[in-house]
Amino acid sequence: MSTQNCLFEFILLVFFAFCNCSQDYCHIDSDCGPNYGSKDRYLLYDVNPPEGFNLRRDVYMRFAILAYKLKQSKKDELNNFKLVLPPWSRLFHWKYNAEPEHIPWGRFFDLESLKRFAPVIEMYEFFDAINQTYGVKIDEVYVLQHFKDMFETGNFKDRMQIEQCAQKYQINYFFYKNVTSNNVKCLSYHGPATKLSQLLLKSSAKTILLDHAEVALHDMFGDRTYWQCRRSMRFNKDLQKIALDFRQKYLNSSDEFLPENWEDEKPKRSTKGGPYLGVHLRRRDFLRGRAHQVPSINSITQQITNLLEKLNLSQVFIATDADEDEYRDIIKNIPFKTQRYTPDSETREKIKDGGVAIIDQIICSHARYFIGTYESTFSFRIQEEREILGFPPDTTFNCFCKENTECPQPTRWKIVY
Repeated sequence: MSTQNCLFEFILLVFFAFCNCSQDYCHIDSDCGPNYGSKDRYLLYDVNPPEGFNLRRDVYMRFAILAYKLKQSKKDELNNFKLVLPPWSRLFHWKYNAEPEHIPWGRFFDLESLKRFAPVIEMYEFFDAINQTYGVKIDEVYVLQHFKDMFETGNFKDRMQIEQCAQKYQINYFFYKNVTSNNVKCLSYHGPATKLSQLLLKSSAKTILLDHAEVALHDMFGDRTYWQCRRSMRFNKDLQKIALDFRQKYLNSSDEFLPENWEDEKPKRSTKGGPYLGVHLRRRDFLRGRAHQVPSINSITQQITNLLEKLNLSQVFIATDADEDEYRDIIKNIPFKTQRYTPDSETREKIKDGGVAIIDQIICSHARYFIGTYESTFSFRIQEEREILGFPPDTTFNCFCKENTECPQPTRWKIVY
């Protein structure tokens, strides 16, 4: 073999080695096109790793509303921002493989519906756009943290300031091996996510990551913009179909139809729901951290039975994180038909634990009556879905009571169109 041929093969080997490396972040079905010179800027965010699926959905809303308002800005420095959706990976409540899975939002949500509200893109779309073949170095990273004196002094005024890091933060960069930054600062922060536009306006960076984004608050919880954002968070159509098939087969429940686009929804309060009781029981970590408000299994069984008799219903659907033994203990003394969604192994592998949780929420959302767990974000998301569908508040905002204690009920956050 000639020296020229050897050199050519060596160059090819180096080239393919770098190409394989780039697949750590490029979407498998896409071509990473040259677009880094465009005027688009990219806002990335991430959340404290232990936070669960439904809290992360809430943090998304805070930043989607920020992106929505940036898009409306008359300043070019702001209205070119796209919000990059952090892939779902290694959530505390999910079973996951040793290697991070980087599940895109489109696996769980209707991405086109999200985009009709705010300029959001999947992570793989971001990688395609910036075309950084050998890795991504984010221009600026800000780790959000609470002001040290906030809770001691009661100073809850909106403010932000670059300060010394309150602790040693480990940034995981979404579990990608070749995403990093040389410019990391800690930003002590109190205020709504929309206030961060002041930070973005002062920066000329093309890519900005806000870590521990849960520190930023809602701009206005429960107002019209909040509900526009929330209504745009429609679930993936495949998951909706699985939930509908289950309801039709096991719960004698037809669909409560919504318009094709969330913008076309109209106020209503006449939704009846399928002939079953929907239940969400949060156990596991609530048994440890909230033992003072979690009812016993006997009490749960009795409360479910009493509701079924009162509502003249003969079946109950239960969504719960209880283990199998505890679940059997709950249902064995309920003298009515009980249902629980349990996918086969092939379906579970396809939709993941997040998909199972969403199907549970959809089914509970269509019940004649719903009762959930106090202060559970999982229950709260179901209550929001029922508000969007148009259920009467009395059938929606209910929670289990611990025996022999006061029993506060959830706040009724009414939809605003």
